[in-house]
Amino acid sequence: MSENLQIRIENSFSDIPQTEWDRLVGVRPGLDGAGYNPFLSHAYLSSLEQSGSACAETGWLGHHLLLETEDGRLIGALPCYLKNHSQGEYVFDYGWADAFERAGGRYYPKLQASLPFTPATGPHLLVREGYDRATVQRFWPMR
Repeated sequence: MSENLQIRIENSFSDIPQTEWDRLVGVRPGLDGAGYNPFLSHAYLSSLEQSGSACAETGWLGHHLLLETEDGRLIGALPCYLKNHSQGEYVFDYGWADAFERAGGRYYPKLQASLPFTPATGPHLLVREGYDRATVQRFWPMR
């Protein structure tokens, strides 16, 4: 992949084109649905924001990482949230947070690559069909 790529951060799914996001998730005409995870769909994630369930006021500030080509084509994405608490997660880390803060550290805010209120497993790094996953993966700040 010789293209110049850049990472952009979006705080809201309302600022991410639904067709572009869903193309990464596997929502395409004629697709048989193999590997499709509805919890990664634009409809699901944007409904969490629109309902007020996953928004800054509830401690789920969207910080979605988008990998784009120079011309703005979305080729990779990772849904992320800046969290100021550990509520609504399925891996509770209150003990770690308490211990770290007692030791003088600041545990929150934390950047979390996750799906709010969803214990569904599976890959969250989304890669556009036709692009090499390993190449796209090298651009992410966390591994």
